[in-house]
Amino acid sequence: MKNKFIDTMNFRHACKIFDENKKINDEDIHFILECGRKSPSSFGMEAWKFLVITNEELKAKLRPVCWNQVQITSCSHLVIVLTGIESVKIESGEVEKRFARREMPKESLDMYMGLYAKHLQKTLSSDESIYCWTARQSYIAATNMMSGAAFIGIDSCPIEGFEKEKVEAILELDTKQYQLAMVLPFGYRLNPQPEQIRLPFDEVVEFIS
Repeated sequence: MKNKFIDTMNFRHACKIFDENKKINDEDIHFILECGRKSPSSFGMEAWKFLVITNEELKAKLRPVCWNQVQITSCSHLVIVLTGIESVKIESGEVEKRFARREMPKESLDMYMGLYAKHLQKTLSSDESIYCWTARQSYIAATNMMSGAAFIGIDSCPIEGFEKEKVEAILELDTKQYQLAMVLPFGYRLNPQPEQIRLPFDEVVEFIS
């Protein structure tokens, strides 16, 4: 089992161009998105949303504001990873709803709400600070989607090269609710995978006992 996961890691790479003639089937794209939905998040807030774009005209419109990267239009499914802003604010009511899913006694719920407010006082002080926090959470979901895709032989490429405000405008996002964290295309590679280059294990890992 461990070898299978390492094989998945060896397969995964930042695919630079996808085969436009190969499309991901519904079952597989749902599997990939479920890997994202099932991901862990700080305080269990799940402050993310995934927009799945297959419309070719919309992909073409987005490409120029994503540094004209060919992956945007050659991919099968373009997933826009959004990060939540309003939903993590205490006054939104969503925080309490998400804690309350555990069906805990009121005193426990109040304790969690107090803990949340105390530890995140600075983080929740501005939308900019919230974005920095929740975007990091959304990257966990994006990573799991990429790993899940690689496990079933589907390629991906995490993209941060974009003009954030322009992408948000094209998608007509309410940026008080959600903002753009990552553009994540999925599909099947057109060209052979290049050699995977990584730093040596001992240079990256240090054991402290």
